Amino acid sequence: MDHFAYRGRELYCEDVPVPELADRYGTPLYVYSTATLLHHLKQIQTAFAPANPLICYSVKTNGNLSLCRLMAEHGAGFDVTSGGELYRALTAGSSGSKIVFAGVGKSDAEMRYGLENGVFLFNVESEAELLALGEVAKGMGVKAPVALRVNPDLPPKTHAKTDTSVKGVKFGLDIETVVDVAASVVNHPGLAVVGVHMHLGSPILKADPYRAGAGKAVGLVKAFRTQGHDIRYLNMGGGFGIHYRKQEALPAAAFAEVILPAVVETGCQLVLEPGRFIVGNAGVLVSRVVFTKETGGKSYVIQDAAMNDLIRPTLYDSFHRIWPVNPRAEVPERPDDYEAAIPGTFAQDVVGPVCESGDFLAKGRNLPKLERGDLLATFSAGAYGMAMASNYNSRLRAAEVLVTGRTHRLIRRRETFADLTACEADCLT
Repeated sequence: MDHFAYRGRELYCEDVPVPELADRYGTPLYVYSTATLLHHLKQIQTAFAPANPLICYSVKTNGNLSLCRLMAEHGAGFDVTSGGELYRALTAGSSGSKIVFAGVGKSDAEMRYGLENGVFLFNVESEAELLALGEVAKGMGVKAPVALRVNPDLPPKTHAKTDTSVKGVKFGLDIETVVDVAASVVNHPGLAVVGVHMHLGSPILKADPYRAGAGKAVGLVKAFRTQGHDIRYLNMGGGFGIHYRKQEALPAAAFAEVILPAVVETGCQLVLEPGRFIVGNAGVLVSRVVFTKETGGKSYVIQDAAMNDLIRPTLYDSFHRIWPVNPRAEVPERPDDYEAAIPGTFAQDVVGPVCESGDFLAKGRNLPKLERGDLLATFSAGAYGMAMASNYNSRLRAAEVLVTGRTHRLIRRRETFADLTACEADCLT
């Protein structure tokens, strides 16, 4: 469910016409819906309520401070993967007691930063990291709370670049060796192994991988407890899929159905790390057509959003629905199937201004004839859009706007040319 709808052939975000936002704030522009964000957070809170979970919003999906603050105000903690993300979560109003610190390459400085702020858990991904964290904590006179991240070696579930629980990836401790690693740190003066962590990748559109992962986690909880570890937390990560193409994603209740039995069996508190599920369908990228072009037997729509604004199609071959903000009368107001033949359309590549052949938002997409100045909406762009944006080609990163009902406010201003060189200018003297 999202709160982007066409009314009289004009796209609205909640009760605000998108053209009004484009005129006010310029393009390219990220537009987020408060109602959609809170709807999806509430879905997870409701589905998993029997376990009283700690739901940690994944900052890496979209770390805008206003969005993070909204999450904190409505009961969420945070999943962070760097010192910078920890800083964002704390700045947004979270306490360390509701923050889980993940990531395969935490520096000693990041470990200290997490310990100083009393993070709830460190998700530890290797034996070397475990021992290093133990030394840092011991030197500070504290014990680091640890959840051992396990790679359960499950069959492929999603794109190879985002599947984190198949053999041969950098994430987690191998399930064949993790019990021995845990045994080696029983009674360590700087470590308290209190949890099992199992994030399977993203986006996952079926519940079966979670059923399999949770089953393996139950066995590990029992094994670690036998060793003497006080295992209190079961962290099943995030990765729940969203609607990119049609209505392909499962509701949160479908994942709860296969995860909750493991929580009951272990008696652990559940920790979840959703990000895309909450923010993905809550954002659209609005762009304006600059030129159209016919060459080499192909049709191109050149618009002002590029791979530096939304890199997912280039990086992951990802599909995002794209449609005019003001579709003309000869085409459907909003198609049911964006991959099928649509009356009044023809195949076009939607590309940006970046000097790369890989700069595209869509290839061979059925779209109506477009004119210079027309607005396009790229849907389901709330996750890993602005978070992965860059200044490649010295392009200015987009502005971001949050809509609540009939009101809207700027939550990140558009960059200026001066911003591009601000970190370098002082080094010229």
